[in-house]
Amino acid sequence: MKALVCKNKELTVQTVALPKLEKGDALLQVLRCGICGSDLHARSHCNHWGGIMQQSGYTGFMAEDQPVVMGHEFCGEILDYGPNSKRRHKIGTPVCAIPLIRRNGRVNMIGFSAAASGGYAEQVAVDGDFMIPIPNGLDMDSAALTEPMAVGLHSVNRADIKRRDVAIVIGCGPVGLAVIANLKARGVETIVASDFSPKRRELARQCGAHVLIDPAEQTPFGSWEEYGFIHKIDQGYDMLLEGFKKMRSLPVPWWHTWRLAEKLGATKPKSPVIFECVGVRGLLNQIIEGAPFFSRVVVTGVCMETDRIEPSLALNKEIDLRFSAPYSPMEFRQTLHMLANGKLNADPMITGTVGLHGVDKAFKLLASAEEHAKILVNPAIESSDLALAI
Repeated sequence: MKALVCKNKELTVQTVALPKLEKGDALLQVLRCGICGSDLHARSHCNHWGGIMQQSGYTGFMAEDQPVVMGHEFCGEILDYGPNSKRRHKIGTPVCAIPLIRRNGRVNMIGFSAAASGGYAEQVAVDGDFMIPIPNGLDMDSAALTEPMAVGLHSVNRADIKRRDVAIVIGCGPVGLAVIANLKARGVETIVASDFSPKRRELARQCGAHVLIDPAEQTPFGSWEEYGFIHKIDQGYDMLLEGFKKMRSLPVPWWHTWRLAEKLGATKPKSPVIFECVGVRGLLNQIIEGAPFFSRVVVTGVCMETDRIEPSLALNKEIDLRFSAPYSPMEFRQTLHMLANGKLNADPMITGTVGLHGVDKAFKLLASAEEHAKILVNPAIESSDLALAI
């Protein structure tokens, strides 16, 4: 079969052996596979990333000198099953699959391991238990966005965000757009999106953002007074003192009033939820510097460099710092069904489609971070041209 192979940072279309099926596996004909920012990172920084994964306890990550077929955001049609496997769905069923499969006695990340080839190919092997049928006649372009949109859903879940909270999304690439679309589906009433690219700001608007900010002209952290957030420590002290005085003026012990106020949430000042969706060195500390007091910062962008922050500043502001990367099988299924029933709108993210011969060009276009958000790979396309969706 034809597949796009990455080795020594080079991408070439080659004829490779068909995936070998083991018990519990299923073989899919790849219909679409999204190009992820993580794929760009893996191509350029896989040895560094592999070292980080080893520190996390996973030793199967791709190495630069290994031939690897990447691609983990795929959907396809069931062609066959491995020997002695449960046939949960009929041959020909269109499915999405969580990109994990057991090989060599361990679970491997499909598309990020030499032992588990991915979706930049005509066919891909998946774990039969991780397949979910595509419902309601959902088109394959949208179905292929299940995996990246599930990343956005998990990030929003990690944030514990409420409808009336102010959400600020820094970076409107695929990750940021997935977060924005999930915030919109959650019913969040104020979504602020910040990106240098006019095209991506427009995509953010189409995905559900209410306020668009060009950081070259204004900071996303410049209107805290408008939202009633605390941005100076003496402002916080003043609010604390005034509130305490009011409690002491009541004809009951102040600590009883304080406990009641805590239960009602009245002792906690307003604060935003900030999503870092870029992943470049220095940005996290910029957010800490600009964020108001008591902010929740959810880091979803993948930074492949060692970074540094000012912990004392984050401590003074009592910033809640959370990191978000994976998703659960339930979040994956929920995302697919939200796409199918129209609750989650990911269509604006798709900006182009290429065949296997056009992936190298697509990588270069996505690295520029100006015009494109999500480019899909259709292995059935023979041409190297990019078919624009915009």
